[in-house]
Amino acid sequence: MQRHLWEIGFPCPQPLAGPDELAGFCISAETLVVGDSPVRVGPQVAQLHASALAELIRSAPPVDSVPPLLPPPAWAHWDHTEAGLWARIDGTDIDLNLEPDPPWLSDTARRVRARLASLGDPCVVGHADWWSQNLRWVGQRLHVVYDWDSVTAQPEAILAGEAAYMFAKTDFELDGCAPGANVQLTEQFLVAYENARGRRWTIDQREAAWAAGLWIAAFNARVSRFEARGEGFAELVHSDAEERLRRGGA
Repeated sequence: MQRHLWEIGFPCPQPLAGPDELAGFCISAETLVVGDSPVRVGPQVAQLHASALAELIRSAPPVDSVPPLLPPPAWAHWDHTEAGLWARIDGTDIDLNLEPDPPWLSDTARRVRARLASLGDPCVVGHADWWSQNLRWVGQRLHVVYDWDSVTAQPEAILAGEAAYMFAKTDFELDGCAPGANVQLTEQFLVAYENARGRRWTIDQREAAWAAGLWIAAFNARVSRFEARGEGFAELVHSDAEERLRRGGA
């Protein structure tokens, strides 16, 4: 996927080698891209990130023309078939299902999974880790996108909804700090994405997008509790979960 997008001029590093397996890990090499920075604040942040994702999905080949891009990263793997609510985190022995969740969190996760499963849209190729540190800009021009091992195939509304929450995440992984976009920023992203794709969301798609963002939030809240960072992070998710459930039709 990365090579395809690089060859047609999408801003990503040129792949140089791999992917190959070494000692149980998948490794690759790519060109170093310099002279850029992430964009985290400002009135156009949501629009910039939404338009860039729409361009990536528009530029990607059809999902049936590439090898399977599954599973997605654990935080986006809402449709896993393992026991329990939460997918296993890649490359670790961590099982988020070993200890009980607060009732609000397990209830939210179950309702969101059911809502997402009801969306019957076909899958498209997209990026499941669309946050500020993986996109670098020169001014307001997209300069480079990183983290191509997070490419996956999901319905477009779900990919957009995941990104609409995580795009505003910062690199501060501390208790109570910036779990993701608030409701207002999420709405701005989804409207901007709708405009960039040139087609309005259906009611079903819009609801699924809101539910997908809440799944990311719930997963992050679960990880935060597992890592014993206290309850501040989870409470930030809890504070607007009911509104997101309402908007997600869940």
